[in-house]
Amino acid sequence: MIFKKTGFESVYIIEIEKNKDVRGFFGRTWCKNEFEAHGLNPGLLQSNITFSKSRGTLRGLHYQEEPHAEVKLVRCLKGSAYDVIVDLRPQSLTYKHWLGTELTEDDYKMIYVPEGFAHGYQSLEDNTEIFYQVSQSYSPGYERGIRFNDPLFGILWPDEIRIISDKDLSWKNY
Repeated sequence: MIFKKTGFESVYIIEIEKNKDVRGFFGRTWCKNEFEAHGLNPGLLQSNITFSKSRGTLRGLHYQEEPHAEVKLVRCLKGSAYDVIVDLRPQSLTYKHWLGTELTEDDYKMIYVPEGFAHGYQSLEDNTEIFYQVSQSYSPGYERGIRFNDPLFGILWPDEIRIISDKDLSWKNY
């Protein structure tokens, strides 16, 4: 795996290192030892998948509060998505800043999202699938969210928001 630093502490774009041969390629999407070597939380407990039928579907921005704050490792399996994280760590130099990155089925990139970030994404194609692993079990009483269009953050979504859940529309501005 190739770990590429971003401008955010502990946030990485991770590329699969492809070992190619006549059959195609082999690559790792997860290695406890490599994550530990980069100072990242290697304790992933749960895997999730989402399917967005229509382009322009927005999911997020979600996070869980302590003591159930979670790490996420996110990858696009089918289609493409614009993945956004917002730093909600008050002690961070990038507090209240956001980062957006495109994930596609063809690029095999992942984003490592540490505890203390809100996370969401917008499907850029019909029939987009996102796979992510998390370090905590879902705890409904600790689930929180921020509004996708909160002016404090000024997130620039690349496409028109066509579909969003009532729950995600109900999140308050930060």
